[in-house]
Amino acid sequence: MQTWWIYALLSAVFAALTAILAKIGIKGVDSDVATAIRTVVILFIAWGIVFARGRIAEVTSLSRHNLLFICLSGVATGLSWLFYFRALQLGKVSLVAPIDKASLALTILLAAVFLGEALTLKTAMGAGLILAGTFVLIL
Repeated sequence: MQTWWIYALLSAVFAALTAILAKIGIKGVDSDVATAIRTVVILFIAWGIVFARGRIAEVTSLSRHNLLFICLSGVATGLSWLFYFRALQLGKVSLVAPIDKASLALTILLAAVFLGEALTLKTAMGAGLILAGTFVLIL
């Protein structure tokens, strides 16, 4: 098994836990406040890993291009989290999570358009099935 598979599976497990733990934690809390607290925790974890692995010097070697797109990704992540926490606060996890994960189908399309990744029949069908499954779960 290739290493990326392990990380991808761990990502899925922790993403699932994120939804459950967030739904429990935001009860009676403003979703923006909850997102801000979550972000601080992630900030400490991420920088702690950078320091622990001795990678802090790499920050100075980033190009403006790297920084721009990493920062834009951060903006997109922040907005995603803000909307996700608000949706969790207002709706059921079993409905919010599938809609959020429908981003996978959108990611496949955007990867084809912007990154030139192949959009094969198999990939398009998989994305279509994800969307169909999402609609089944939310209707």
